[in-house]
Amino acid sequence: MNALAATNRYFRHAARILGLDSKLEQSLLIPYREVKVEPDEVNALAQLMTRKTAVANIPYGGAKGGIGCKPGELSRSELERLTRVFTQNIHDLIGDQTDVPAPDMGTNAQTMAWILDEYSKFHGHSPAVVTGKPLDLGGSLGREAATGRGVVYATEALLAEHGKSIKDLKFAIQGFGNVGTWAAKLIHEIGGKVVAVSDITGAVKNPNGIDIPALLKHKAETGSLINFNGADEMSADELLVYECDVLIPSALGGVLNRENARDVRAKFLIEAANHPTDPEADEILSKKGVTVMPDIYANAGGVTVSYFEWVQNIQGFRWDEEKVNVELKRYMTSGFDEIRKMCRTHDCNLRMGAFTLGVNRVARATLLRGWEA
Repeated sequence: MNALAATNRYFRHAARILGLDSKLEQSLLIPYREVKVEPDEVNALAQLMTRKTAVANIPYGGAKGGIGCKPGELSRSELERLTRVFTQNIHDLIGDQTDVPAPDMGTNAQTMAWILDEYSKFHGHSPAVVTGKPLDLGGSLGREAATGRGVVYATEALLAEHGKSIKDLKFAIQGFGNVGTWAAKLIHEIGGKVVAVSDITGAVKNPNGIDIPALLKHKAETGSLINFNGADEMSADELLVYECDVLIPSALGGVLNRENARDVRAKFLIEAANHPTDPEADEILSKKGVTVMPDIYANAGGVTVSYFEWVQNIQGFRWDEEKVNVELKRYMTSGFDEIRKMCRTHDCNLRMGAFTLGVNRVARATLLRGWEA
């Protein structure tokens, strides 16, 4: 099942739980605007972002966009030209009160800087048009770590409900990019044991816990996880079913499916990536008793701090990093509490608790604005 079909399936399930009429349900499925692209995944991610901002309770809608390319195979100048041409073609669709881009896979603060600069050629200096910018161009302190830090806050909230804490458990992290590295670093600092890590270069394991600062230093020096003295090599597929308490997929979507879900040994799954678990795997994991923290809540830290950055740009006043982190924890903790309320109200799992929360908030806003007519 592709990402769009899976997202629609979860949405329709949430709509049935909430008792939405068919007319309203259909209106919530149709994008406000679509600049046509081929992958259904972009449409699915736009829907997920809409639900995510509603779950996070920030005053955004949701959108997604991208370019079909392999950034790792392009030079810096090629990436800059590509980004600027892309911005030239969408500059009239984005703005600080319309669509506000932020970094995702294959992009970073530099990419956002190019978008800001190109947009400003058409509309004047407008720092709030894009988030995830470098600090020197109006970016927010704490934004780089935000998604990974939000994952940790979500994990803390979930574990606390089960009478557990990070420092007592073992973690396996699939994906060691921005999100995975920050999650691993923070978990290690708290006292949790990261026993397995993987990225596109390979995978390593140590049942006694990996020295994360040393691994980060090794990767920075060599560009790879392989040949690290403090851990043994393993296959990337093995990581998903490695012995641990908490599994955190933080790379690509669809990595957990009916072929491997039955072999997952973790008791908790934190979806740091977008759509890492397909619906069949979700059902299998539920029957196994694995508690799944869904992506539309678990990885909402990034968009939440993007909202904080936007607020700072609009106000022209920078927050210190402590304030950013305190506010992020408050939003993540409140979001989890609201999801649990929906779970109790509708007698559903965390995924449907998050989806019903997000869909219900969007539906109520839609009805109040009269768009269903």
